[in-house]
Amino acid sequence: MQTGLYIVGTPIGNLSDMSPRAIDVLKNVDLVAAEDTRVFGKIATHFDIKTPRVSCHEHNEREVIDGLIEKIRGGAAIAVVSDAGMPGISDPGFRIVRAARDAGLPVYVIPGPTAVISGLVLSGFPTDRFTFCGFFDEKKLREDNKIRHTIVYYESPNRIKTTIAAIARVMPERKIAIVREITKIHEETIIGYPADLVNIDSVRGEVVLVIAPAPEHKMTDSEISEIVNDVFANSTKDAAADLAMRTGISKKEAYKRMLKKSENK
Repeated sequence: MQTGLYIVGTPIGNLSDMSPRAIDVLKNVDLVAAEDTRVFGKIATHFDIKTPRVSCHEHNEREVIDGLIEKIRGGAAIAVVSDAGMPGISDPGFRIVRAARDAGLPVYVIPGPTAVISGLVLSGFPTDRFTFCGFFDEKKLREDNKIRHTIVYYESPNRIKTTIAAIARVMPERKIAIVREITKIHEETIIGYPADLVNIDSVRGEVVLVIAPAPEHKMTDSEISEIVNDVFANSTKDAAADLAMRTGISKKEAYKRMLKKSENK
């Protein structure tokens, strides 16, 4: 193996997705830096990978990076793997890649499955422009709604109902796709408007949540009035900004509507 850092993608569920190149690299590097050595141990056993391994996760990444970089400087080939998918995508990995780049060391990628891309493709929503926002954060949802093209999140199954309810309040006009158990036996994609999916049955397995682009059609007065009622609890200025963001009308027009609502209260 050539000296350097190897970023290796591993399966997100189905072990058959492990590439021959990934197996070859993991067998022949000097060391594997794994997010969880026990999780990687299952892959290693399945593919008869006997390479020494070390733990490198979000809680110790900063501490172990310097040692790994020194090993590469000394001529070692080191592979980085996360528990599933591509290292660095909402998983540990990017810091060691950055450190290797800063040190002028070679970095190689061995591509593998990625849940964010798989979920995006399965949704059937436009893929020419999309934004991956990592794990869903309700506090950032109104700001995220300014993104008018496709949005992708990761979410845990035990929070999905609460998440859909939040989206129904902020983005009622945007379809969503709930993609779960990607590459596994029970892979499923559920598509609909958030209001229609808010009472969805319990969802199992890891979830990729995809939100369709905002519709281009102009909202009717009645549709805007419904959203006015929803945001009216905020101060007039904040509510006007929220209304403008969610309906596409100007901030000036939104402010007028909120003042009118206030006067008629």
